[in-house]
Amino acid sequence: MAVKRTKKSPRKDPAHSPRPCIGLGLKSQHYDSVLARTEKPLCVDFLEVHAENLMGLGGAPLTRIEAVAKRYPLSIHGTGLSLGSAGGLNSRHLGRFRDIVAHFSPMLVSDHLAWCRDGEVYYNDLLPLPLTRAVLQRVADNVSHAQDVLGRQLLVENPSTYLTFRESSLDEADFLLTLVERTGCGLLLDINNVYVSCSNLGTCAEDYLRKIPASVVGEVHLAGHSVVPLSQANDQTIRVDDHGSEVCEDVWALFAGWLKAERHHGRPPTLVEWDTRVPEFEVLLAEARRAAQCVTQN
Repeated sequence: MAVKRTKKSPRKDPAHSPRPCIGLGLKSQHYDSVLARTEKPLCVDFLEVHAENLMGLGGAPLTRIEAVAKRYPLSIHGTGLSLGSAGGLNSRHLGRFRDIVAHFSPMLVSDHLAWCRDGEVYYNDLLPLPLTRAVLQRVADNVSHAQDVLGRQLLVENPSTYLTFRESSLDEADFLLTLVERTGCGLLLDINNVYVSCSNLGTCAEDYLRKIPASVVGEVHLAGHSVVPLSQANDQTIRVDDHGSEVCEDVWALFAGWLKAERHHGRPPTLVEWDTRVPEFEVLLAEARRAAQCVTQN
């Protein structure tokens, strides 16, 4: 994608809206539904697009995204920066990411606490990290580098977790809060990921969320997940973060409880993700309306 590079803007925290600021993940099958509307849906304030889906984009597909961007602020969400990589960030990938951010001037920019690259080999997943002080410093160095290149604040998303490392010596919430202190980044708090991780590891999601002040959260994600059997012998299951269904009632309850506890810090932008088994656009709008209602009532 050929884009015009612009001067770096100063880093700044995304403003917390005094009213609900609700977003949806934009899927290609919904472009026409979005562009066909003469006015914005009352419950949708911004749309999220994945950075890697825009890399190399041109012609008609780029024109359609640009048309959407004229109507809605965008959130650029990365999946390939590999912030946990031991060898540092891939300069070519980061340069493409920077060009996308410069081209669209999104309201939010984010990626994950994970790694997905070994040298020039990329893996089709967000892989976990041992939560140690050495890894914390590595991630902090990578986040600082990314922010310097992008010229703005990066939000770092808490991952879905299915195992723990024997080497881990830090609690995930504490790890993320220290990362914020060292780098000036913000957090993308994924409530569904908290629920999935804590359910899988047998820890308390409420305790996790109690540690996270809204003052460091630049965006909230809500999504659905699946419950998958591990063993028929003893009815063991695992929760898998597949973004392929409605937000479950337990996640809505966690979100409402966190909002109530953090009411004095304002309301960060909140986005509903749905990436697999994607439904009709009206189904997503119903989820967005429920998110707006949850924010308003809590």
